[in-house]
Amino acid sequence: MVPHLTTALTGPINELEQRILESMPAIERWFRLEWMEHTPAFYAAVDLRNAGFKLAPVSTDLFPGSFNHLTPEMLPLAVQAAMAAIEKICPEARNLLVVPDDATDDPFYLASVQRLVQIFTQAGLNVRLGSADPAVTKPVTLAVPEGGELLLEPLLRSKTRLGLKDFDPCTILLNNDLAHGIPREFHNLHEQYLLPPLHAGWTVRRKSRHFESYEEVAKKFAKLLGMDPWLITPMHSRCGEVDFDEAAGLDCVRANVEAVLGKVRRKFKEYGINERPFVVIKADHGNLGRGVVTVRDVRDLADAVALRGRMGLAKDGQAITEVLIQEGVPSYERVHGAVAEPVVMTMDRYVVGGFYRVHAERGADENLGGPGSSYVPLAFAEASTLPKPGAKPGASAPNRFYMYGVMGRLAMLAAAYELEATDPEAENFE
Repeated sequence: MVPHLTTALTGPINELEQRILESMPAIERWFRLEWMEHTPAFYAAVDLRNAGFKLAPVSTDLFPGSFNHLTPEMLPLAVQAAMAAIEKICPEARNLLVVPDDATDDPFYLASVQRLVQIFTQAGLNVRLGSADPAVTKPVTLAVPEGGELLLEPLLRSKTRLGLKDFDPCTILLNNDLAHGIPREFHNLHEQYLLPPLHAGWTVRRKSRHFESYEEVAKKFAKLLGMDPWLITPMHSRCGEVDFDEAAGLDCVRANVEAVLGKVRRKFKEYGINERPFVVIKADHGNLGRGVVTVRDVRDLADAVALRGRMGLAKDGQAITEVLIQEGVPSYERVHGAVAEPVVMTMDRYVVGGFYRVHAERGADENLGGPGSSYVPLAFAEASTLPKPGAKPGASAPNRFYMYGVMGRLAMLAAAYELEATDPEAENFE
């Protein structure tokens, strides 16, 4: 099934879908050439927003905790991608150490870790879990709600390597976004591959830097298709040195909110879009839907105390001092009558599946993450997940999901650009 769009199905999204399908050979070749020059982020979850008049990624998580939302039919794709990724990095790999997030009391996250273990076990690896939490001093058995259990063991650091008792891995897979900082055990490892790299964690990474890279990628892609990059790009700006407690730096926030709103208004006028634009103010690091505020008018920022309460704290519990001001892209997709946004899951350079994040109590202009969210796998009416050239735009699920996959891969390529630009060991790093 194709999810219901409240906007007309004859708008620019269908024109974009048709153009992407017609350009599929050129698109796939373009991606192939890009991957010859750039190393993909190991895995990612890309949140998309489909407004009917534009489709754009609004968040790229490089430590995804959503693998439990992949259906069994999607698992062969994930296993094949895992095999390809590991073979490139460490062909002789036998042991894989997975370091999960500290949120081991979250049943949904445990189900994701269980699925991740399953994928890499089926890819031919011995998989064990090691905790970076200093409180874990002995093996702990964790029950997974839908059945089964996970064994979490304390990490052991030798002089040059990281592992577990009687377990020396070739590769260490981080599923911990390092929001609380980088544990000293991860530094200066010898002949061990750490994936993703440490500078992919929120200790270093910034969303604004990712979207700078995404703009670069989107412009190249739009030139290939002969289209306006705005149709696939959320405009953005950033402010650093913001203190919501002391109402410091808010002039920067207000000025950038007004600037982004003005640019979006001009685009709406250009395309004849009869909607009121909005922006989303986000913490420039961290995730899980914290620190997200929707603003339609700069006057909404007059009350600094109210804004401070709405922004809250980042995932790591620290005050938010850097913010991303991002063009708001409404989501006019509905699943079971509720607002929904597609999430594309990638591994290496491949799309391995996806799902809809659904929130029955939030509107098209609101963040759908956080309490009350539910998840629906991307559904296919046909058995094949390949696109169907010739189908009427907006009427074919495989075609729509191929378009989503292209957008997900653009964000994944942007993450590759981003990690290259921020690599502290790169020659051109500043």
